[in-house]
Amino acid sequence: MEESKPNLVSGKVYLIPTTLGDNAPLEVLPISIKKTIENIDHYIVENEKSARHFIKKIIPNKPQPSLHIQTLNKYTDPVAIPSYLDPCIHGFDIGLLSEAGCPGIADPGADVVKVAHEKRIQVVPLVGPSSILMAMMSSGMNGQNFAFNGYLPIDKNERKAKIKQLERLSRETGQSQIFMETPYRNNQLLAELVKTLNENTRLCVASDITLPSEFIRTTIVHEWGEIEIDLDKRPTIFIVQA
Repeated sequence: MEESKPNLVSGKVYLIPTTLGDNAPLEVLPISIKKTIENIDHYIVENEKSARHFIKKIIPNKPQPSLHIQTLNKYTDPVAIPSYLDPCIHGFDIGLLSEAGCPGIADPGADVVKVAHEKRIQVVPLVGPSSILMAMMSSGMNGQNFAFNGYLPIDKNERKAKIKQLERLSRETGQSQIFMETPYRNNQLLAELVKTLNENTRLCVASDITLPSEFIRTTIVHEWGEIEIDLDKRPTIFIVQA
């Protein structure tokens, strides 16, 4: 007997990657992004102003008044999220946009995707840059076993303990440990890593990925103490492997 398929809502949620900085979108995004945005007028975004700017850069002649935009950020009431997907129930596709990179990865869009699955709305991920994966690709570290840890604690003692914990976990399992920091605190974090990690632990610093100012380097911690690099306000990914 043939297994019955679940009934899906007619509208879909497209996960639309954006650029990682202020470069020409179609230099780093496939043409499929342009074609998708041409056909979608309903969006869920972190910031309406930057989302409209991105859409305009991709499709300059797309009428901005025709766009229906819902914002999703730390101030959004979780109870409101299911209603954001109402256009799909009425047959309209929705585009989910991150502020940088891929929706749902270190991004509040994951909450929308979760609800979409619960409502049996088809989710369509599109190809685009992920600073996390691109840093991992270029690090020379263990790409078979790695973990993304998000942001480290702000408190100095807690952050130091977390760094030691991740280094120990990497040493015991061989797992590459990936994390990030608010860009204006990058220099402080790098200094803390150099001070806290074993001098023979490998550290990758990947900054401004895909931009003209891109900087990616992997070396042991001892050598990082001799490298002069200013990471202030530059989106950066850190990877540790002991």
